[in-house]
Amino acid sequence: MAQRLVLQRLLSLPPRGPLAAPGRAFGTSANRRSTFNVQDGSDFQDRVVNSSKPVVVDFHAQWCGPCKILGPRLEKMVAKQEGKVVMAKVDIDDHTDLAIEYEVSAVPTVLAMKNGDVVDKFVGIKDEDQLEAFLKKLIGA
Repeated sequence: MAQRLVLQRLLSLPPRGPLAAPGRAFGTSANRRSTFNVQDGSDFQDRVVNSSKPVVVDFHAQWCGPCKILGPRLEKMVAKQEGKVVMAKVDIDDHTDLAIEYEVSAVPTVLAMKNGDVVDKFVGIKDEDQLEAFLKKLIGA
């Protein structure tokens, strides 16, 4: 009897997990395809400096409050560009050498890179309109 009650309760629950949304493709979101975490110096060289696409480089830190606000906002704006630009996230505590090389003295610092060169930069939080203007200038739209 108790098993029957448990089974009835389980069957009456709404579906969960990947089966809950039929027709929806399983995979990564646009944010994940357009944003990546830099693993080391050679990864930065390969995926940022040698990138054929413009790259937004977000120098941030886990302990940085403004970074926690800017990061998701910036990722969302990059994803809206539909692959015209990618975003590299660099944790300054893990990659101090890159922070020093690119003269990052405060976080968040965001660089716009094209063909391996820094073409624009800002420090601190920006609103969505400012981020959109920053990205459009980078991709030439």
